[in-house]
Amino acid sequence: MSKSVVLTEAQWLKIYNQIAKEYPPSVLLVRNKMKSILGFTSRTHEEWEPMDNNYYSYRIITIHLDFYSEPKRTMFLLKYSEIIGKTSLDLQ
Repeated sequence: MSKSVVLTEAQWLKIYNQIAKEYPPSVLLVRNKMKSILGFTSRTHEEWEPMDNNYYSYRIITIHLDFYSEPKRTMFLLKYSEIIGKTSLDLQ
């Protein structure tokens, strides 16, 4: 298995919408289909960021794309490199 690609929620939303335009809905809804057609599955990772007084103030949510095919990972990175390279402020 290849190394995961880590995206912000804003980046994933942009990529998700583009994928939704190109493929039928079942590709994004069925994990086995996503894995066979796109070469990856997605998972959400949630992390709480501590404040100075040891209370947890806010959470950071990232989307991890676990790739099972190195050629499909390379094509994904080439195709969506413009979105991946932008920060969340640029995507708004």
